[in-house]
Amino acid sequence: MQRDAIDLGSVKISHLFRIYFVPTLLGMLALCAVTATDGIFVGRGVGSDALAAVNICISPTMVIMGISLMLGVGASVVSSIHLANGNVKAARINITQALAVATAIVALFLAVTLASPSTTGKLLGSSESLMPLVTDYMPWIFLACMFQAWCGIGLFVVRLDGSPKYAMWCNVLPGLLNVLLDYVCIFPLGMGVKGAAVATCVSCAVGGLMVMVYLFRFASSLRIIRLKFSRKSLALTLRNIGYQCKIGISALLGEATMGMLMLMGNLMFMRYLGNDGVGAFSIACYYCPFAFMIGNAIAQSAQPIISYNYGLNDTRRVVATEKLAIISAIACGLTVTAAFVLIPKAMVHLFLDGDMPSVGIAIEGFPIFSAAFVFFIFNLTAIGYFQSVEKVVPSIIFALLRGLVFLIPSFLLLPLAIGTAGIWLALFMSEFLTTVCIAAYYFYHRTKKL
Repeated sequence: MQRDAIDLGSVKISHLFRIYFVPTLLGMLALCAVTATDGIFVGRGVGSDALAAVNICISPTMVIMGISLMLGVGASVVSSIHLANGNVKAARINITQALAVATAIVALFLAVTLASPSTTGKLLGSSESLMPLVTDYMPWIFLACMFQAWCGIGLFVVRLDGSPKYAMWCNVLPGLLNVLLDYVCIFPLGMGVKGAAVATCVSCAVGGLMVMVYLFRFASSLRIIRLKFSRKSLALTLRNIGYQCKIGISALLGEATMGMLMLMGNLMFMRYLGNDGVGAFSIACYYCPFAFMIGNAIAQSAQPIISYNYGLNDTRRVVATEKLAIISAIACGLTVTAAFVLIPKAMVHLFLDGDMPSVGIAIEGFPIFSAAFVFFIFNLTAIGYFQSVEKVVPSIIFALLRGLVFLIPSFLLLPLAIGTAGIWLALFMSEFLTTVCIAAYYFYHRTKKL
């Protein structure tokens, strides 16, 4: 297994960041492309009812993914600090505990939800007419959560262990496989929405198994180890997992923000523009994960460098890494904004034909919506920094501000003030106000030190 030679404590910061960022970004963008492609295949190959069934089943999977990211961030930060202090065994214990607990949580989730898929479907809001599609899709997409949880945690560990390129391929290869299987299962095999779920499950299994094989067989420092099950060991596990969750909870809140964005956007567009408005907003929701993953890629690339040097008390390298991350966030945010402003027609027509009413709504709204993305990606990067240096309270507060405190009022009040353009501007207002709060926090503490 080939690894990059990575010394987090001495190699030039710009070189370190590039080693992590390029493969991490490519891997995450590949994952987003798969999600978008999945939607295109389902919409064009099965129909709108199938897309509705997919949406009904997606929210629980987002919760599971949020929990996995929470444990992944927490385990990675704690393990980075242990490695900086030369305590490799403690780092291994923490990542093993995170994976074990995530596996147990998903197993419980599967047992509860799949005991009666139709009951679960009703609880998630499925109508009787959609229930056959929901019950076809649900078992396979829920099973995929196990492998997604392994990836959600394991990829943090693989990158920290010195193999960011391998971590990239753990996203890229399953992504390419998913596109191929989507086409085969939906079109030649005619499996309908079940085919899309099977394709996703198989491709996720490939990614999850790639991660676990690495951690069991090829990891340099952060290998999986055998856990003890004595009373003392279980108490230690609970303590470690509690601390990991405390550090990583803002990652869970980040996933919740995406869910709240979709929920509030759907409600407000339905109120003001009906089904056509929701259709237009749904296209934006397929593109939002790209911005979300870019912000995550920057934060996750900076995290091992920041956490390791934070463990060494090397403030100079911590500050240099965060400055580079912020510059990258602003540059990436401007790039995403430019795409929404310059080529909205091409982006919208990828999903819908040109004569549909929702197409015009989306094309008109995309440039307005794009005002949010510089602040959106900056905020994810800043919150990632607070996680990396164990500043738990600020990371949680800022995650709550952008995902709940500012977002909901923005959706409710802006349309009353400026009409439907206010719905498109709600995300911008929420992210902008969060950025102002982050800047105020930073300058307050900087002035306090002086």
